[in-house]
Amino acid sequence: MAGSEAAWQAANAGARVVLHEMRPVRKTEAHQTEGLAELVCSNSFRSDDAETNAVGLLHEEMRRAGSLIMAMGDRNQVPAGGALAVDRDAFSQAVTAALEAHPNIEIVREEIVGLPPEDWDSVIIATGPLTSPALGEAVHAITGEGELAFFDAIAPIIYADSIDMGVAWKQSRYDKGETEEDRAAYVNCPMTKDQYEAFVDALLAAPQTEFKDWEKDTPYFDACLPIEVMAERGRETLRHGPMKPRGLTNAHDPETKPYAVVQLRQDNALGTLFNMVGFQTKMKYGVQTEVFRMIPGLENASFARLGGIHRNTFLNSPKLLDGVMRLKARPALRFAGQITGVEGYVESAAMGLLAGRFAAAERLGRDMAPPPADTALGALLTHVTTGHVPGRKGAFQPMNVNFGLFPDIADAPTKDADGRRLRGAAKAQAKKRAMSARALRAIDGWLGADAAKAAE
Repeated sequence: MAGSEAAWQAANAGARVVLHEMRPVRKTEAHQTEGLAELVCSNSFRSDDAETNAVGLLHEEMRRAGSLIMAMGDRNQVPAGGALAVDRDAFSQAVTAALEAHPNIEIVREEIVGLPPEDWDSVIIATGPLTSPALGEAVHAITGEGELAFFDAIAPIIYADSIDMGVAWKQSRYDKGETEEDRAAYVNCPMTKDQYEAFVDALLAAPQTEFKDWEKDTPYFDACLPIEVMAERGRETLRHGPMKPRGLTNAHDPETKPYAVVQLRQDNALGTLFNMVGFQTKMKYGVQTEVFRMIPGLENASFARLGGIHRNTFLNSPKLLDGVMRLKARPALRFAGQITGVEGYVESAAMGLLAGRFAAAERLGRDMAPPPADTALGALLTHVTTGHVPGRKGAFQPMNVNFGLFPDIADAPTKDADGRRLRGAAKAQAKKRAMSARALRAIDGWLGADAAKAAE
């Protein structure tokens, strides 16, 4: 995601780009194709609400910056209520085709083992969630910092025609969405209390992937916990997380409120594949089908892909990178994407967008200021370059974009249109709208200033 976006941005700025991709020469534990920007976990870019959601705001900023990832995401969208979800195969194919067709981009299929040669004077390392051991060791050698890591998990994908729609029904939570298709974007599988308790028991008893000795102290990323880890934290945890029944009415039995609900989201444009929302797992393959077929409506489920877990690598970026994402120990190298300490498809692509623009500006001999800190792009950049607590070991951790990364806003509305004082959730929503509006004004100014410099 980050490498594809970085190449696109740099090439569109007028720089010549060689994009090195090791697949299919060397495969990874998570990727299944040789396509660029392959989605290895969920197919969702999350909320597309640019007014009150920070990731939706990031979507909009990236669109305004000419993002390839957002353009292909929009072009290959599948129904997902208020979220932006994509047909993963069509999306990857579209990104690959766009990069292959760009006159300023050459794609070379080979692995770069370790750090690039010294005579490569402008390099972006965007190695995704599975940085090769050779590169990780090389970064350790040049920085003395070593690598940080966390585990990320993958959710199963189910064939739509194997779901029992006599039990399940289609509905987005709170009927969210502007079209009937969006309001019916999710398949919902209801559970009674007894079914839920039996399911939790099965999760807790299921054999799990065993970590190697060197992996055992690696933490999980809290926004992508395996379903079994959530269950271990308390029997009711799942009912207040991915299995919450709120905002849903069982179309087959409207008078009975489900005790818990498992949601599935469309995963391809044909509507033949559905992703189990929030059901990342580290259960061994052999037991996954047995446990997941305990879910009402999935008794005869056929799986296109089972869940899995893989180890992600990220740098101590606030210590190692400068304000324009260069490695302080070797400024010819920039890092981008998840390896910098952001989490999420769009956040990773956003770091690629910035790295590509910074690298092109440097190569073309023009100055480029970082985006303002009160934009989503600027807030993420600030997180990876200064976002830590000095002196506290392990303080820097991967982060999704959120309004807590933005500078506070002094002029947020305190009253509604009728002059009544805003309180609680209404006050919080009004503040988010004000922060989003401020961010879009700032990003337009930043993009305009950069365009003016490029035209000089």
